[in-house]
Amino acid sequence: MSEKAGLSLKRPCRAVPEALTRDVPGEEMRVSPGIEQLLDGEVSSQVKGTAIGLLASAASVTPDLRHDLDALLAAGFKVVSVFGPEHGFRSTAQAAESESSTIDANTGVPVVDTYRRDPAEIADRVRAAGVELLLVDLQDVGARFYTYVWSMYDMLVAAGLAGVPVLVLDRPNPVGGDIVAGPMLAAEFASFVGRAPVPLRHGMTIGELARLFADLIGGVRVDVVPMRGWRREMRFGDTGLVWVPPSPNIPTALTAACYPGTGLIEGTNLSEGRGTTTPFEVLGAPWLDARLARSIAALELPGAAVRQTSFVPAFSKHAGTPVHGLHLHVTDPRRFDPVHTAVAILATLRCCWPDDFAWRTPFCDKLAGSAALRESIDACGDAADITASWEGPLNAFRALRERFLLYGSGR
Repeated sequence: MSEKAGLSLKRPCRAVPEALTRDVPGEEMRVSPGIEQLLDGEVSSQVKGTAIGLLASAASVTPDLRHDLDALLAAGFKVVSVFGPEHGFRSTAQAAESESSTIDANTGVPVVDTYRRDPAEIADRVRAAGVELLLVDLQDVGARFYTYVWSMYDMLVAAGLAGVPVLVLDRPNPVGGDIVAGPMLAAEFASFVGRAPVPLRHGMTIGELARLFADLIGGVRVDVVPMRGWRREMRFGDTGLVWVPPSPNIPTALTAACYPGTGLIEGTNLSEGRGTTTPFEVLGAPWLDARLARSIAALELPGAAVRQTSFVPAFSKHAGTPVHGLHLHVTDPRRFDPVHTAVAILATLRCCWPDDFAWRTPFCDKLAGSAALRESIDACGDAADITASWEGPLNAFRALRERFLLYGSGR
């Protein structure tokens, strides 16, 4: 193995002691993500000349919207292979699909599809490509069941098997890093929408998660190129960065704000808005009516306005059929609690439409992390009581994650 496989990065993985901001002449203050810090910083000289494998998607871009692969090649980095998650390296595939292994038409670099591949198979592809360092740059959305973090998890396992170090280029958690919420994942419900025991809303960046995962996996070396200027209380609109859809059904940052909650609707017989221009912001079913929107609006849940809506999904559940339901309009991303909102919606559906509402088992339990949420809602549990029942496990996770955090709050 090349000596480069034992790359020694001068930038340590430690908590940033104070919030740092990047002041670009002629521009407003904005967050500088890990890819920019790699290209501009001292780590660059240590990585150039190393045979790089890049795990990335269409949203893996510099602040001036150049794709990582193009920017790295233009800067003289030696990228020998790229690896694609669910939706593919160029993010053209729909949910539960990916792009096949091929050659990237723009650059001629080989592309390896990792979606649902066994880590041992990925490790073989890493070795075959002669990779000496794996770069990971994926835009997560802050929810446990978003699969990009589990593609990274599998890549960390593969890297350990191949004896290759990993360097994660950090990016903002669009729903912030100050709130941890939702049910924990029970080990017996592990799947590709949750491999490790983290809560539904984990409140960590992808770099922080990589540090946690490396500790859980063991036998893999992980370093992180941290961001400049990111603080835990930031939502994506505070970063000064342009939102690039990481996958086809997360078109906006407001979609991402809803997703940690309304992603649970995928585990039911309602449409979660796939096949519309506002997925995860709208939900509905043919048998619903305006009472759902009125009931949820009456709860006066913070940070969102609710209106009745009807729509016809172009694909996915109820494709081509008029459905009725509600549209969540996030008015204050800091106050909006997507998980509690979704639990309130599910509880209302189960109690008011018991003969029509149905779960998609076992998928609903994989999304929630256990059967407890489904069972509590089936028992007509109160949404506030259900969310309160998670606090004990969440407090234990909050204490655990402190070891892996890289950023603080405030200025």
